[in-house]
Amino acid sequence: MNIALAQINVHVGNFDANLKKMLDYTERAKRQGADIVVFPELATVGYPPRDFLEFDDFIDKANVVVQELAKAADGIAIVVGSPTKNPVVEGKDLYNSAYFLANGRIQQVQHKTLLPTYDIFDEYRYFEPAAEWNVVRYQDKTIAMIVCEDSWNVGNENPLYKINPMDLLMEHTPDFIINISASPFSFDHAAERVMVLQANVDLYNLPMYYVNHVGAQTEVLFDGGSLVINQRGEVVDEMPYFEECLRVYNTEEVKDGDEMTGERERDKMTLIHDALVMGIRQYFTKLGFRRAILGLSGGIDSALVAVLASRALGPENVRCVLMPSQHSSDHSVNDARQLAQNLGCQYDIVPIESVYHSYIDLLRPHFFGYKEGLAEENLQARIRGMILMAFSNKFGNILLNTSNKSEMAVGYGTLYGDMAGGLSVIGDVYKTECFELARFINKDGEVIPDNIITKPPSAELRPDQLDSDSLPPYEELDAVLYQYIELHQSPQDIIEAGADPLLVQKALRLVNINEFKRHQTAPVLRVSKKAFGMGRRFPIVAKYLS
Repeated sequence: MNIALAQINVHVGNFDANLKKMLDYTERAKRQGADIVVFPELATVGYPPRDFLEFDDFIDKANVVVQELAKAADGIAIVVGSPTKNPVVEGKDLYNSAYFLANGRIQQVQHKTLLPTYDIFDEYRYFEPAAEWNVVRYQDKTIAMIVCEDSWNVGNENPLYKINPMDLLMEHTPDFIINISASPFSFDHAAERVMVLQANVDLYNLPMYYVNHVGAQTEVLFDGGSLVINQRGEVVDEMPYFEECLRVYNTEEVKDGDEMTGERERDKMTLIHDALVMGIRQYFTKLGFRRAILGLSGGIDSALVAVLASRALGPENVRCVLMPSQHSSDHSVNDARQLAQNLGCQYDIVPIESVYHSYIDLLRPHFFGYKEGLAEENLQARIRGMILMAFSNKFGNILLNTSNKSEMAVGYGTLYGDMAGGLSVIGDVYKTECFELARFINKDGEVIPDNIITKPPSAELRPDQLDSDSLPPYEELDAVLYQYIELHQSPQDIIEAGADPLLVQKALRLVNINEFKRHQTAPVLRVSKKAFGMGRRFPIVAKYLS
């Protein structure tokens, strides 16, 4: 039997386009001699559809897509993920289902059993878990169909569920497993994914054909990396990252281990770079936007965003605005100008000193008797935000936010100023990782001027200001933030690991008291296991560690 894995990029709620793409891939699979073509989890509607699932019309449109695909299942079978209405009054109204379509009709439907409710996942909000488990008989094969998380309770030191659906499907002695998935990207997730699937293969002694989404749905990124693993646990093939792909595999060749390509190389900075470029591009194309704008300060964060946006959208579609104040150094302006020229982006220079002094004159009677401080510093950031939004409104450019994860974590940013934007590009990249990423970008030649990478970070909102005036060295700060945010370690755990107690106390307090800022910021492209946004849910008014 020949099985085609169709690693595709679908669009949430774009039923016509999703159907057209799957019909096209089905025809391509037929031409390549496939007996079955396999599409990802919830491919009819896109993942995650979230509260669109509460609309009957949305589900009805998904059902139409399934029916049209069933008509195309002529001379080839189709496996596709789609929501299914639950006919029973008790329980949730929907199932998350894998459809097996053949001979022009729906032959089998297997519902998802294990419904994740952690990080970005909230599937039990919408779906009822499966209560029946049946295999598919097609041609001379017996096929076990499972959906994504149904594989993730195996090879886990801390299982989240009390059941493994494959245990029940094994009673029917299947020949192989088809897993349709929506497995989001983080820079270390592909390796973890391989280990989990190999654990399933080792346990059940069955080959697995695993297909994943590729593309971006706002902040949630999918890397693809679909897998074929034979019954010995060998990775026969891992499909490309961050690109659509169709590949056909012969079950006998998979079983024998013929023409194995194995796992792909995984370099952290390559993965983060490619994920962010894809995330920007997908955000713009799926929303119908074309041009981006950002404030270019001469610092490393805005430099990174300018490079990534240029690579995602083309430099002709990226506009950079330099907004020097009386505190901006000449080298910052020159560095920013040089970067824009290196990239081939349009840039504008809009000095803000006169605007700032107008605000100060306006506010002087009301601020009389108070010492200058943070309010005056933040005025500069808010003036810049206002100018950028004026450009955005006038020319239809979408503002990209340039705050990094370290700054977002401790609140080192100004609401309605440098935290403004429609999309947060590097909000899941720590400051130390920003330097790594900049050096990665420059590996084949200077794109980002070297001075931007080597000079001490500064917001340049007061004379001779450095980030280190307000924050610990980023190497120390980021280590603490990582242990708290990603690893969920307690203050005592972090201190016992070698961190300075005063640093831990200060950093964790800053994280928790600045939750209100993060609730008001743009969606953050997710490249780690714990990004700010929909996967990290903390109360704003809480006392813990604050």
